[in-house]
Amino acid sequence: MMSIILFSLVGFLATTGVADESEPLFVYPDVFNDPERDAFFYGTFPEDFKWSIATSSYQIEGAWNVADKGESIWDNFTHAGGNIANGDTGDVACDSYHKYKEDVQLIKSMGLSYYRFSLSWSRIFPDGTPASASEDGLRYYNALIDELLANGISPQVTLYHWDLPQALEDRGGFLSDEFPQWFVDYADYCFEKFGDRVKFWITFNEPWAAIAGYGEGSFAPGNHGLEVDVYTSGHNLLLGHGRAYQKYDKVYRTEQKGQIGIVLSSDFLEPYDRSDPSDMVAADKVLMCHLGYFANPIFKTGDYPAFVKEKIASTSEEQGFSKSLLPEFSRYQKEMLRGSSDFFGLNHYTTAYARDSGNFEVDVNLTASPYGELGVISWQDPNWPASHSVWLYSVPWGMRRLINWISTEYGEDIPIYITENGISTEDTDDLSDEIRVNYHTAYINELLKAINIDKCNVRGYTAWSLMDNFEWASGYTERFGLNYVDFTDNDRPRTAKDSARAYAKIVSDNGFPNFSLRKISFSQ
Repeated sequence: MMSIILFSLVGFLATTGVADESEPLFVYPDVFNDPERDAFFYGTFPEDFKWSIATSSYQIEGAWNVADKGESIWDNFTHAGGNIANGDTGDVACDSYHKYKEDVQLIKSMGLSYYRFSLSWSRIFPDGTPASASEDGLRYYNALIDELLANGISPQVTLYHWDLPQALEDRGGFLSDEFPQWFVDYADYCFEKFGDRVKFWITFNEPWAAIAGYGEGSFAPGNHGLEVDVYTSGHNLLLGHGRAYQKYDKVYRTEQKGQIGIVLSSDFLEPYDRSDPSDMVAADKVLMCHLGYFANPIFKTGDYPAFVKEKIASTSEEQGFSKSLLPEFSRYQKEMLRGSSDFFGLNHYTTAYARDSGNFEVDVNLTASPYGELGVISWQDPNWPASHSVWLYSVPWGMRRLINWISTEYGEDIPIYITENGISTEDTDDLSDEIRVNYHTAYINELLKAINIDKCNVRGYTAWSLMDNFEWASGYTERFGLNYVDFTDNDRPRTAKDSARAYAKIVSDNGFPNFSLRKISFSQ
């Protein structure tokens, strides 16, 4: 039995002994110690705030060929060899197909009332179409949903988290004009079969990652495509989203009374010099090209950002094309897309600096990344708290600033849900994951500031991830879980880390009440 005593969820990280309430506390005092920006904020979240935790089907389910399940693009991509660290696959992963009841108890033990998970399209439709509907797939997800509800946990269901049926990829995948119809047929079936119990739907998780396999090829299906393939696949994804939203809105919403939306991902881009207008413009350019690319059609105009359209048209002309490589939406499609999300789902992990390339004279030991033809240089400060992922540094204040940017750009009324937020550690069995305790404490506190100080309309927070799992191209070399999974044991036992108990404490308190002089204990 190990007992850990905390002098508040921050005091034990940033100070020794009992904290002096007259002095500000900082989670990362060595690097983030601006009293106005970084000082810890005490308070609680709204009473109806939704606390959740997330996984995805391919990353945890395993059972890749059980019953009549069809092959997914990630099954194919991992089995091809040479694409994943250590040759890892998701064939077994966390074996949640067989251990879902145990997973539900993990969620319940953390005091959570919501669980975000995704459906495997190829487990439900082995060949991607309704003609192949699987009784086993239907049975499995019905059992998972019913088990959650029996334990007081509401499901938040993602229809697509990157595992397209290989049978559909063989017919063109996201590049096919038929993709929107394939997707709405799949979504329609899921609404019909599960919508009486599922009241929170997500169409797509992180569109840029969903189509990454059609550009640089680092993700499934691994196609090193042309620039136009990226634009085409993203365009068809948006049309699939719009049609699924329309289907739910017209056929199911009145009776099922749920909500449906999309999840976008974005780092925050901090202008290196906020007093320099060109750096402010540089940061805004990157945010608009990355986040705005998919957000503008849904939350604003029904079309891509004007700046993005102009830039792609100009580049296409320079490359000798007679018209822009970016497909155009019809008037009807724009009307369909505009307003086609009941909430703004946001996956956010980290922050980077942005600077106009003409101003780039920063003398630090860094790896800078140019943003194409935007004239922007971006980098991360190596002094920031690092993770086991090269791209992920802990920069809590970036979350608050990104939420404010979204509220300003897309309207204060749109509800925002943080649908993923987490940090990786190396592949070890160390359950004392202070790095993750610090990360979630600091980021959740910045979220509290965005709500209570900035009055942003944030409705929920979802930690990534429930447990260690298959981390895409990194295989099992990076761990994001709040619960440890022993992948060397055929039974895949789960063990709570310190971060699971720290998160449970935050959830139980609904934030951070003024308890800096009160001791908190949790035990393992």
